[in-house]
Amino acid sequence: MTDIQHHTMPDGRRVAFRLHPGPGPAIVFLPGYMSDMAGGKATAVLDWAQRNARACLLLDYSGCGESEGDFADGTLSRWREEVLELIHAKVPGPVILVGSSMGGWLMLLVGEALGSRLAGMVGIAAAPDFSDWGFDEAQKADLRDGRTIYEENPYGPEPTPTHAKFWQDAERLRLLGRTLAIDCPVRLLHGQRDADVPWEVSLRTAGALRSDDVQVTLVKDGDHRLSREQDIALLLRTVASLPNQ
Repeated sequence: MTDIQHHTMPDGRRVAFRLHPGPGPAIVFLPGYMSDMAGGKATAVLDWAQRNARACLLLDYSGCGESEGDFADGTLSRWREEVLELIHAKVPGPVILVGSSMGGWLMLLVGEALGSRLAGMVGIAAAPDFSDWGFDEAQKADLRDGRTIYEENPYGPEPTPTHAKFWQDAERLRLLGRTLAIDCPVRLLHGQRDADVPWEVSLRTAGALRSDDVQVTLVKDGDHRLSREQDIALLLRTVASLPNQ
């Protein structure tokens, strides 16, 4: 069953998800900033899971897609709570996390919290700590003072907002200055023509992980989205290569 369903959090917020039941490890897809489970990479992963009889969970963070709430209230801490709640409520056993862009930062935060349940991770242009390297000092000053900033959006007509609440929370959750307590196989995919997240961030992430089973794949002509047919094929091959029991 992959119809859109809703899970009610303890505080009453309702988070939308799609679940394909099956044997694990279950694949959980974490979208990027202002993205949702209707995106091409998320649906490709779900389709692959259905064809291969694998459990798969997609979700929309609160304030995004089909979930209730105001995007301005969203933070990494809040969305991490939602992901963990859905995993614990809907997915028994081991989990493989697949995170795109900001979802790659969230993937690392959720992965540490899952501990021994974490069977693998795949990052797609993972963007941990972008609250630091993604903004200049003037923007950081505005955010520090509680002001929302807006940037040109290459993917749509409306500018991309960053709310002070999100940025201030993200600054408290920066990861790359310490060892990440993750020991599972990790695969990081990154386009070298990524105009949003420098591909070197994936190398820094690989260095911060405690796991020795870490591989970084650079796509020389790949952009930030890595959503071309050949990019999706690479993603699915990578997911399929991880241990399935």
